[in-house]
Amino acid sequence: MRVFPARDPFQRSQVAIAALFCSLGFQYATWASRIPAIKADLGLTAAEVGVLLMAAGIGAVASFPLVPVLMKRLGSARLALLSALCLTLLLLALALAPDYPVALLVMVADGVFVGCLNVAMNAQGTALETRYSRNTMARLHATFSAGSLLAALLASGMNAATSSVTAHFGVAAAVLVLLTALARPGLLDDEAPAAEKANEGRSRTGWSLPSRVTLWMCCAMAFGTVTEGAMNDWSALYLREVAKATAELAPMGIAVFSGMMVLARLFADGWRSRWGDGRVVLFGSALAAAGLAFALLSGGVAAALIGFACVGLGCAAVTPCVYVAAAKQGSETLALVAATGTTGLLAGPPLIGFVASSSSLVWGLAVVAAAAVVVSLCSTRIRWTPVSG
Repeated sequence: MRVFPARDPFQRSQVAIAALFCSLGFQYATWASRIPAIKADLGLTAAEVGVLLMAAGIGAVASFPLVPVLMKRLGSARLALLSALCLTLLLLALALAPDYPVALLVMVADGVFVGCLNVAMNAQGTALETRYSRNTMARLHATFSAGSLLAALLASGMNAATSSVTAHFGVAAAVLVLLTALARPGLLDDEAPAAEKANEGRSRTGWSLPSRVTLWMCCAMAFGTVTEGAMNDWSALYLREVAKATAELAPMGIAVFSGMMVLARLFADGWRSRWGDGRVVLFGSALAAAGLAFALLSGGVAAALIGFACVGLGCAAVTPCVYVAAAKQGSETLALVAATGTTGLLAGPPLIGFVASSSSLVWGLAVVAAAAVVVSLCSTRIRWTPVSG
């Protein structure tokens, strides 16, 4: 029995790579949606939750020198599969963590393998676009958001059925195993881009500093993923503790945000063709900042859900556009930008926790709105591909 259409190798690989994106979004949002329960089970303060999230960021930073070595030795396909399986095991380890120090160690390891999978799956997506000359990165990133949405809905349902984090994460682990099995048959072999082959001799001279354009892309990616990660990490806690939502409704902050991300990313490739990547990133991040500011100033559950939806709509195309721009600079730039994005995704939200601990969560999320503004500013400094026609 065939899982993929035999006559369409592009679709076969697209589905396989999409399963990787979905698994990362699902794994990440699964533990993020249960932060209130983990906080209560381990008796953590807001600052300790921030340190727990920072541990994942430290793991992501630690993966920087590791990823290029593993990419060369294993290839992006095998590295992606290995990372996905390790993230499944780490989800179970977090559920069974007996105390705060063990949870910290689990989160460091989680950050390492998130960094590995993030680079490997985006390398696979870039290889797919290059091999078939077809635009698909936004749709692949849509499956990441779909994974987050699925995780949020599962969290809401499991929370209504049982308060056990272990039971919830056990079901989630089974879903992750299925996604990894779906990805395995259709992944692509690595193939160096022509530009890299042409510069191969020059690269042997040693490591070189990133260009100014690369730094602007890294900045846009870092602050863009700070905005995206904050919604996953803090929206449930904001709804529960600030907006006074019920325990069953609190995970719906992630659901609304992720659902809007999915819808927007399904259409984002068309927006890029019509208006260009630069305008999409500029106005999208500005919408995210305005929507979140509205939510924080208005207060209440309804305003929060509307604001989170605006953030999802505005941020939807930011990371796909930056990844495409980075890929056109070569695989080393792609790896650096992807690693920077992982750091922003995992290390940014803990900083919000520190701000929330010293003032309030409202001010913490105000930092997120400011991060979206920074993305708008960075987008004006990146050389985007001109709109054709």
